[in-house]
Amino acid sequence: MDGTQQVSLQVAGSFKAFLMKSSSKSNLNLYDHLSRLLMRVIEERPHDVVDVMEDLSHDVKLRLYLDTQNSLQDLQQTTAAEELAEQQKVLFVRHEDAPEHEFELESALPNVSEIAYFLEQAGVGLGREEMQRVFLALKQLVSSYTMQRCRLWGKILGIERSYIIAEAEFAEGEEEDEDGPEEVADDEAREIDAKEKAEREMDPLPQSTYKAPPVVPKEAKGTGANKFVYFVCNEAGLPWTKLPSVTPAQITVARQIRKFFTGRLDAPIVSYPPFPGNEANYLRAQIARISAGTQISPQGFYQAIEEEGAEEEGSSEDGIEENPEYEGVPVGELVDSLSSWVHHTQHILQQGRCTWVNLAVKTEDESNEEEGEEVEEDPDEPEPEVGPPLLTPLSQDAEIFETVPWSSSLSSTLTSQHAIAIMRSNCWPGSCAYAYAKKFENIYVGWGLKYPGDGYSPLLPPAPQSEYPSAPEITEDVDPTVEEEQALQDALDEKQAAEEAEEGDSDEEQDEEDD
Repeated sequence: MDGTQQVSLQVAGSFKAFLMKSSSKSNLNLYDHLSRLLMRVIEERPHDVVDVMEDLSHDVKLRLYLDTQNSLQDLQQTTAAEELAEQQKVLFVRHEDAPEHEFELESALPNVSEIAYFLEQAGVGLGREEMQRVFLALKQLVSSYTMQRCRLWGKILGIERSYIIAEAEFAEGEEEDEDGPEEVADDEAREIDAKEKAEREMDPLPQSTYKAPPVVPKEAKGTGANKFVYFVCNEAGLPWTKLPSVTPAQITVARQIRKFFTGRLDAPIVSYPPFPGNEANYLRAQIARISAGTQISPQGFYQAIEEEGAEEEGSSEDGIEENPEYEGVPVGELVDSLSSWVHHTQHILQQGRCTWVNLAVKTEDESNEEEGEEVEEDPDEPEPEVGPPLLTPLSQDAEIFETVPWSSSLSSTLTSQHAIAIMRSNCWPGSCAYAYAKKFENIYVGWGLKYPGDGYSPLLPPAPQSEYPSAPEITEDVDPTVEEEQALQDALDEKQAAEEAEEGDSDEEQDEEDD
């Protein structure tokens, strides 16, 4: 080896030593880093190596800090959409016990696909995909209960979640008779009253003369505002929840307040006047109000039940039934005249019921409680409240805030010969009905609030109670002056001295008699 080669080896060794010098920050050296970088380029052979060299260098450095020996793995986070899709997967699975010729069996469900088509023509509804999921969810609901009829009532929007609502009618004798929140609350109230009564007997307190107004009883299941049963869920595929029966008190307070729904049935209703229940009860009250005001049908589809047929099986308790001879109303007539449409749901009276009840008539329990008490003279008999009869035309509906209650239109003015008639409620925005040939349907998609007009004015609290009437036995005396107090003290001293003198005289007389 000559001297030139020796010098070259010495220079190369010094360069390599320089390249292998570790960094004070990362404890890496340039020699190893360039070796790894070149190996990476040879293995991957990326395009435009010069342009991506900086990124490759950074990636090579980053890989050195990854702990390849760590056995812990990142937890996969499941999104809400994935969880919902997993729950909705059950809707698309055919059960093994399902009958083979299911299409030949009579179903309690209507043709939801056909309804979705007409609603799409009317410009309302939930969309094709959601309507298909809702149809499968309704099918699942029908398979869980023995129902005579079930349909999609609509969808009420909420701040957090929305409610999909199904209207069902159970077969006679099939509905579960279970105590709702009202019955349980009544039982608890009776227990509390019994305890308070026992405590009062031990330590009697002054009795109040105030008597609460009589409670309006709710209508029985299958009648009036409780004619149908309603199930709700937040999304198709989630479990259905049965809403409790509605009471007249809940309907009365619901008319006086305006609250957006949250989507949680157990959410409290903070309002004035106080609402007797939670969001599930408020939702049920709004459903009853919307149904009573916006459930309509073409003239002639329903007919009044005659007296002889009223006792027959299958007759409606509301006094109407489907007309088998109905031939349909022309679409043009349905659009031009409000008299071509009628209400087929009972009107809710101011009392909160569909049928008026006389609260002046006392029950046996109330009569027994008032035995031995002073009975006041009965007031005049109240005048029964009567609402509009069934099958009342829409032309008789009153205007609300100088606005017509209904708006009619055609689904298409270009092909009017194939169009359908559409009716929209201006009193309850979101309520819509359509009719075509012998078919019609009602649906509600909205916030569940009535049209407020120029604005909503909340109910004011009642006036403060008046002071207790003034009387001598409760009127406070005027404070006496110093002179009056001194004169009273002198009079008391003289009276006391006179009494002592009389006692002394009586003692002396007694001693003389003893001697």
